Amino acid sequence: MALHSFSRRSFLSVGALTLFGRFRLGEALALRAAAPGSSPKPEDLSIILLWLAGGLSQFESWDPKPAAKEGYRSKFGSIPTNVSGIQVGELLPLSARHADKYTIIRSMTSQDAVHESAQAFMLSGHAPRSTLQFPSYGSVIAKELSPRNELPPYILTGGPVRKWEQAAFLGPKYNPFLADNPNKENYKVRDLDLPLGVDWARVDRRNSLLRLADRQFRRMDTVGIVDAMDTHHQTALTLIRSERAKRAFKIESEPEKLREKYGRTSLGQGCLLARRLVEEGVRFVSVRSGGWDHHFNLFNDISTKKLPELDRAFAALLEDLDDRGMLGTTMVIVGTEFGRTPEINVNDGRDHWPAAFSLVVAGGGVEGGRTLGATDQNCWEVVERPIHVPDFIATIYAKLGIDYHQMYQSNVGRPVRVIDEPFEAVQELLT
Repeated sequence: MALHSFSRRSFLSVGALTLFGRFRLGEALALRAAAPGSSPKPEDLSIILLWLAGGLSQFESWDPKPAAKEGYRSKFGSIPTNVSGIQVGELLPLSARHADKYTIIRSMTSQDAVHESAQAFMLSGHAPRSTLQFPSYGSVIAKELSPRNELPPYILTGGPVRKWEQAAFLGPKYNPFLADNPNKENYKVRDLDLPLGVDWARVDRRNSLLRLADRQFRRMDTVGIVDAMDTHHQTALTLIRSERAKRAFKIESEPEKLREKYGRTSLGQGCLLARRLVEEGVRFVSVRSGGWDHHFNLFNDISTKKLPELDRAFAALLEDLDDRGMLGTTMVIVGTEFGRTPEINVNDGRDHWPAAFSLVVAGGGVEGGRTLGATDQNCWEVVERPIHVPDFIATIYAKLGIDYHQMYQSNVGRPVRVIDEPFEAVQELLT
């Protein structure tokens, strides 16, 4: 690529490579996408999912309805963003300054109003069945796209891992690696250090003995228990040996000012850790935040805690990725399993409402500064450009170059589609 096609920042990054001998994979991918007008290649993309478990209220966040009738209208107003004509809830002032970087989908629609099955649907593209657990799209991404290095391709913060976030019949190799809560004091990730008093010679001897034992047990193992244990064992050994992994998880090396900017919360520090992991080559990071199921006391909790935490973390992540030249190759999704009812209940809360809810998508080549779809005045239903769950997940796969029409074989030999039909990728998010 000609030198003039790079920004000054990109040029300085190349200079750093020449002088000091290395730079992170995230920086390399940023250089590849730095030319004006260029689109990121599918193999260069990474995804950060901010998963708001419980059901984020669209009224108080991405689809405010100031003209809704009494009994539906939020106690909070709406505010303008840095894009003319787009407004968000007043509890998102920092995110409002970055609306030019994201698309708000206001027309997500589903039929599942049960937390567990709705999350399984949103994270797999399959309506749940009692007879079969489907793999999450994080696991499908881990399977379909080779790891870029020794780091796990699918990492999750805010554990423990739920069954709908796992690989199911794809096998334990594609389960998420749990990074726990990076906001903990003296945060430390398991599997990154040898036990006290154990050296590598001793580890290698134990590993040789373990392989011998495994060969014997495999003859009697009919359900893959040994394979599952071996996968976790090898992952642990690889991470312990990896200086890259130690560096990636060392969140305490970040400047204190930046850590405060993200917010000293599980969500905020999870977003900062996600940026570090993507910078080191991880393909998919899920940052889980619970507590969004507001049947009671919605307005107090969402204004004093939940939305300020999200606003701070999301805005800081977008700004940080953009400053580092990584936003073009990192898709950030703010997702939830369903929305909340238009009517405010007797407990000053809102109940489950899957018929019409909102998601946000930023970066990864997705055009910002726009809304997609619309709901009616009181948000009972979608009135423009309905987007179904399988459509959205097909879009993610399409962005990553994954064939979402292919078939898998389940653990009982049953053919299973990658996504439920019918579905169609959302073209507005692909261009």
